[in-house]
Amino acid sequence: MVFGLGSLIVRSVPVGSYAIAFWRLLISVFVFWFLARFFGQKFPKNRKTVRYALTAGVFLAFDLALWHESIHAVGPGISTLLNSLQIFFLSAIGVFFFGERLSGLKKAGLISAVAGVAMIAGAEFGYNGNAVWGFASGLVSGLMLALSMVFVRKTHEIEPVALFPSMMILSLGGAVSLVVPALLMDGGVLYPTTWKDAGLVLVYGVVMQCFAWAMVAYAIPLLSLSLTGLLLLSEPVAALFIDYFGLGKPIEGVQWAGVALTLSAIYLGSLKQQS
Repeated sequence: MVFGLGSLIVRSVPVGSYAIAFWRLLISVFVFWFLARFFGQKFPKNRKTVRYALTAGVFLAFDLALWHESIHAVGPGISTLLNSLQIFFLSAIGVFFFGERLSGLKKAGLISAVAGVAMIAGAEFGYNGNAVWGFASGLVSGLMLALSMVFVRKTHEIEPVALFPSMMILSLGGAVSLVVPALLMDGGVLYPTTWKDAGLVLVYGVVMQCFAWAMVAYAIPLLSLSLTGLLLLSEPVAALFIDYFGLGKPIEGVQWAGVALTLSAIYLGSLKQQS
């Protein structure tokens, strides 16, 4: 349920998509800086390492902002499911830029994912005037997340970097990159106006950017591939249930079938991704 909490906060707090992404990342800069100092973790000395980490943060920033846009357009469930398709964007990047081969299992997963998204979109387009933007921003957010992960990988290829310093640099790059977009796109809703909303934004930054992602980064190397795949599905599953049971979003039978098909494709893709 921790993973579903973020999308619920984004949906309920009257702060713009780019602005709340900025606050999430800015809050995490201070948290990760404190944790790095507290645990005595050293910051990288190589400038190329820092540049890659900052670049990863820029892509993560626009992943978050576009995911937020998708949440407002089609709801937390579908938007988070679309964002989780980053697995297949990573595969495409591997094929086109790193000479990797796409296995038969990966191809089958990709076809299943496309079919699943089409099943979800069909009904959504019938009654939601924001569906086109919601699906477009959700899919592009997945691409941004995939590119962020590529640069995180390149960061660690230059030199080994401890978790908290690398996440602090990444978050700093993302926060800085969102200053101008937030001012331009969210001028009237730049910050929370009540103590309750400010508290929720603080929770969003601390819990989602710091606790949840640090927990994933710590746990994934310790888990089997099958459990890793299930862990990666926890966020869209939690968001879908919150969307349907908590927010009352209408999800038709054919959409649930598309959700199941897409989740299966993501699960298979995640297994191959980390093998």
